[in-house]
Amino acid sequence: MASSILVTGGTGTLGNLVVPMLREAGRPVRVLSRSVREVGNGVEYVQGDLLKDEGIEAAVAGVRTVVHLAGGPKGDDVATANLMRAVAAAGVEHVVYISVIGANRVPLGYFRAKSDAERVVAESGVPWTTLRAAQFHDLVLNVTQKMARMPVVPVPGGLRFQPVDAREVAARLVELALGEPAGLVPDLAGPRVYGMGELSRGYLRASGKRRPLLPVRMPGKAGKAYRAGDNLTLEGATVGTRTWEAFLAERVSA
Repeated sequence: MASSILVTGGTGTLGNLVVPMLREAGRPVRVLSRSVREVGNGVEYVQGDLLKDEGIEAAVAGVRTVVHLAGGPKGDDVATANLMRAVAAAGVEHVVYISVIGANRVPLGYFRAKSDAERVVAESGVPWTTLRAAQFHDLVLNVTQKMARMPVVPVPGGLRFQPVDAREVAARLVELALGEPAGLVPDLAGPRVYGMGELSRGYLRASGKRRPLLPVRMPGKAGKAYRAGDNLTLEGATVGTRTWEAFLAERVSA
């Protein structure tokens, strides 16, 4: 019988897609979860917390492959360091890590933590694969929904995204997890680059709302980085097929 694949963040947006895909591929799956859950559908849950460094040794015991999806607004570097110490001690043979396009370029805390986590994985001595992906459609939808609650929707000038479908990212991660360690693989981005104004107008049309849009300038180093497209990969990326418009047609009804 094949050894279990450990998935961190297995109950999140991406994990809820990756776990069943791994099961469909015939692999037993273990999920590291902060809450107690019952075993079901070939999935074993182990309680633990990466940031608190709790339960990780039990989660990685007997595992050959780890798919590290757990992440948050803060502490990804610390959580990853805790995981990789346990992974190295347990003799894990392959770690697949999901990062974000621009991790090494955008001067924001979230991106810096992702970049530091990438380095922890690469320097751990454990064979690894890292995939940098663009922002998911789900995240962009959350942003546009919140902005549309205001009477006037602000549109940061020069802010562009290549939103990608989470299902396409999940499928790529499963492919990588079932393969050999490959280091830093080509980025995965959506099929189109959109300005923030285009994204907001698309959501407003799909939801049947009307709001005026107000151009604003994004200040500081972060604004400069976004205007330079440091959060984009315009050449050399693997490109998904599902557009923002197709996502909205499925998820948002007027």
